[in-house]
Amino acid sequence: MIGALPTRRFGRTNLKMPVLSLGGMRFQQSWSDLPAKEIQSDQQDKLEATLKHALRRGMHHVETARHYGTSERQLGWALPKAPDPNRILQSKVPPREDPAEFEAELQLSFQRLGCERLDLVAIHGLNLPEHLDQTMRPGGCLEVVRRWQSDGRIGHVGFSTHGPVDLITETIETGAFDYVNLHWYYIRQDNNPAIDAARRQDMGVFIISPTDKGGHLHSPSARLIDLCAPLHPIVFNDLFCLHDSRIHTISVGASQASDLDLHLKAVELLPKASKLLPPIQARLYGAAQASLGSEWLATWREGLPDWHATPGGINLPVLLWLYNLLEAWDLERYARARYQLLGQGSHWFPGANADLFDVSVSEFELSAALVNSPWQTRIPGILRCLSERLGGQAQTRLTSV
Repeated sequence: MIGALPTRRFGRTNLKMPVLSLGGMRFQQSWSDLPAKEIQSDQQDKLEATLKHALRRGMHHVETARHYGTSERQLGWALPKAPDPNRILQSKVPPREDPAEFEAELQLSFQRLGCERLDLVAIHGLNLPEHLDQTMRPGGCLEVVRRWQSDGRIGHVGFSTHGPVDLITETIETGAFDYVNLHWYYIRQDNNPAIDAARRQDMGVFIISPTDKGGHLHSPSARLIDLCAPLHPIVFNDLFCLHDSRIHTISVGASQASDLDLHLKAVELLPKASKLLPPIQARLYGAAQASLGSEWLATWREGLPDWHATPGGINLPVLLWLYNLLEAWDLERYARARYQLLGQGSHWFPGANADLFDVSVSEFELSAALVNSPWQTRIPGILRCLSERLGGQAQTRLTSV
């Protein structure tokens, strides 16, 4: 029997969107788009079991992307084995300078998924102004999507982004998109203005990776577990997101069927969210306040230059945010992973970490860039501590876009 999840109107698409969406980023065999003959049967069985379990619990929205390795190919094989008349299928394709290249990748997504129509297509990774230009200019990628829409092959068009909030808001305010996939969860609420803009445009709002990018909540620190009790941190974070009426659905990136269970528990508790959330939020803030101080929490962002304007491209806003997560809640594994991605992930994780501070960037140079910060004298020491604690083997983003 197919179960039921609460649904929310997905903005002007008018789709009845389940509050949990099955993300296709973690349950594929490989991050390389392997030939069909290299897909192992046990890996395909695991994906099919996850898909069927999600369907039984009412997760009718399945989303993937052209550059999620073997995800589209494996889903294309699995979807007919788990028929769902209510399925909402989404994929994402990155913008290209040449719209013909974009269209070729769009066509490949359809071929891999084995479908004639996609309910939702997102321009994937609208992270830079040039990506917006490639999409919106006459003859650009959006015109390709509109042509496919007019042919009945695409339902609604959106965009996904890791970009800065001003670019996200600018893109939303073009009025060209029906929905947005973006980051927003308890530890990162910077995109609030973009979510407000999406609501004004009556757009669907899909939260990306609340478990992994939301703090590696699948392997939370002991301190975070204590602070979130009696809830698991995954349950707390899901409730935090879904309690906000601006949010329509959150992605559940499952690598196996059992990964869905805590998210489903959060949905069961959603009617009690207004009572469950405040004491946990108070404890989390209290821990941050005790570790970092009220003055730091209120002013650490003030006067920070953008990474473009910082010697060595050091991404101070991200690094100080990671410092806060370390000190307040012991999110060391998460902070180390994010730290090591800086400078390695192109536009996905822009700017550099602190490893070159005191090597090719002097304290004098950095202090000159921090002239407007109330913490000009404290920040150099923080960077040294971060480099010592988190530096090491650089990480690379798993996709090339």
